[in-house]
Amino acid sequence: MKVLLFGGTGFIGNSLAGHLTERGFEVVQLARHPVIKSRFRFVQWDGVTVGDWAKELEGAAGIVNLTGRSVDCIKTPENCDVILRSRVDSCRAIGEALKTVNNPPPVWVQMSTAHIYGDPPNRVLSEGGAFGYGLAPFVGQAWEAAFAAARPKTMRGVRLRTSFVIGKHGGALASLSRIVKLGLGGTVGHGRQGMSWIHEDDMNEIIHQAIVDANYEGPYICTAPNPVSNKVFMSKLRQALRVPIGLPAPAPLVKLGAKYLFGTDPELALYGRYVVSERLPAVGYSFKFPELTGALRDLCS
Repeated sequence: MKVLLFGGTGFIGNSLAGHLTERGFEVVQLARHPVIKSRFRFVQWDGVTVGDWAKELEGAAGIVNLTGRSVDCIKTPENCDVILRSRVDSCRAIGEALKTVNNPPPVWVQMSTAHIYGDPPNRVLSEGGAFGYGLAPFVGQAWEAAFAAARPKTMRGVRLRTSFVIGKHGGALASLSRIVKLGLGGTVGHGRQGMSWIHEDDMNEIIHQAIVDANYEGPYICTAPNPVSNKVFMSKLRQALRVPIGLPAPAPLVKLGAKYLFGTDPELALYGRYVVSERLPAVGYSFKFPELTGALRDLCS
């Protein structure tokens, strides 16, 4: 019942580790940098080469690869290169390591991104939708191609095209909540950009089901069934935090603030997408938090 979480010491990894531990799994977190005072077993790897960590694969119940440099940064050529290579190289390293074990795990759950569909302004896309154009769709396609090339054909593979994960102990919701409490949590840009979101509990349980249920295979969009616009999201977040007003953020101001105050890409806030999954309901998954109001009430209480 051992599960390996590659890149498993970040927000999603720590949340998932706790979720799986509560369900009886032994969790091993693998990352480049050791974690101080972690309650889970830690093994170091570099995300590029096969090392002593490969022996952990022997007899494991499954692996989950969350590895990837955060996209919450200014898209310099150097950062773009690291964003791509961190994802592709980790898949290749795991694939090479799997060749060295006699009893490999039966399933590989691979993180991907809903941003693979680009930023269509009005269309609602599902798993079969056309991929978009730009850095994120290009990275997403290269990521999934590396996974397909690295995964042994005898191993069940699950790709999770993940949307905006909201949780209590990390991720972007904490930053957004601070902005709202300062009275600055109004509509961003024109406010019509899609925000496809998912509560961390649902994200964790989907991964859990992907490990234990052999019916899960192929790509799934990991998002709640009711995406909203940025305008609606910010309004509901203000309601959850009981902040009556929020000053809007026009696009020129967002571009300046993102670059000079937050050191990130303004397109993360100014663009978005509406995606829903057709394959999760088909495999029988029922969301604990299908509506944004209930999700935010749970997380902001």
